[in-house]
Amino acid sequence: MFALSAADVTALGQLASDLVRTPSISGAEGAVAARLIEAMRNAGFHDIWTDRVGNVVGRYGTGQGPKLLYEGHMDTIDVGNPGAWTRDPFGGIIENGILYGRGAVDMKGALAAMIFGVKLLAEAGVSLGGDLLVAFVVQEEPCEGMAVRALIEEEGVQPNYVVLGEPTNLGIYLGQRGRVELEVTTYGRAYHSAAPQGGVNAIYSAARLVFGIQLLESQLLNDPVLGQGSVAVTHIASEAGSRNAIPDRCTLIVDRRLTLGETEARAISEIQQIIKREGVQAEVATATYEITTYKGYVGRGRKYCPPWLIPEDAPLVRKAMRAVERALEFHPRLGVWPFSTDGVYTMGEAGIPTIGFGPGEERYAHAADEQVRLADLAHAARAYAQLAVELLPAH
Repeated sequence: MFALSAADVTALGQLASDLVRTPSISGAEGAVAARLIEAMRNAGFHDIWTDRVGNVVGRYGTGQGPKLLYEGHMDTIDVGNPGAWTRDPFGGIIENGILYGRGAVDMKGALAAMIFGVKLLAEAGVSLGGDLLVAFVVQEEPCEGMAVRALIEEEGVQPNYVVLGEPTNLGIYLGQRGRVELEVTTYGRAYHSAAPQGGVNAIYSAARLVFGIQLLESQLLNDPVLGQGSVAVTHIASEAGSRNAIPDRCTLIVDRRLTLGETEARAISEIQQIIKREGVQAEVATATYEITTYKGYVGRGRKYCPPWLIPEDAPLVRKAMRAVERALEFHPRLGVWPFSTDGVYTMGEAGIPTIGFGPGEERYAHAADEQVRLADLAHAARAYAQLAVELLPAH
């Protein structure tokens, strides 16, 4: 069983604090990447590199055999309203064994724990029967799956298993609902607003669709594990020649969360049926994104992320449960995330067996006074080391 020394526990907390004190809003991860590379060099990785996207990757192993990927994102969302915080969001403050700050639980604490998991392996002289790869990726917050897709499809990293370090409160998470962002555009006819009857108001057409979308909620599928799909109109914008003209175009943004059995095509068809029923001139399409990473890599794609769920009796799940039980001496809780992760690509699209295991409670992610317990970071590091031994046993 792996154990951290008192000095290691202190150093782990210090690294996590350093990472929090290094802002890394999506698209500006360069400084935190440099700090992570420094820590990885001191931990005993056999190889460390940065790919063209800006992902930081480390390898511990022989370069042969199966590959286990530990994956986490370096970027964070912004702090939001600074007045809602009782502590400096970039102060890396530790009080009573708790680290506070933006990224503490989502997910810089997990990144530090993964590095110290490798340190435990290296200091124990463990020889794995394959490669443990640790990847810290960019821009997960605005477009989950984009960076890990590039790592696997363009950079040639081909893992047999993936463990995501998103917060699970040291439980093992099996999946999540997916999502698709839809753009619904209604079209009208411009006219002077002094005589509105002469035009066709695109906002009024959009309002009819909003009502129909609201009624759609009760008709969505419900999975016994992932729960029910959901739908919400999250943005409305109209276009007109002036404020005293009837708008001839209105766009709705629809956030559609997908449970198992629901697809992008199904979500689009549901909106098309509402358009047909209401008899308005409109169209619906999946929104797209284009982002540029701090390395200058341009990523493009559709804002669609499929749902995914790994079976409870999958070999990866069974071995992960055994590893946590051996490392931490308790039976880990099984669960699913309420939010989206990079598993939408690794499991949802690529079909690579994927689970989640990470320190901290997901309720603190994206919240003011974001926080994680330092004890959980130490527990996670020990579990990450043990999990590598279970999944990549030496022969």
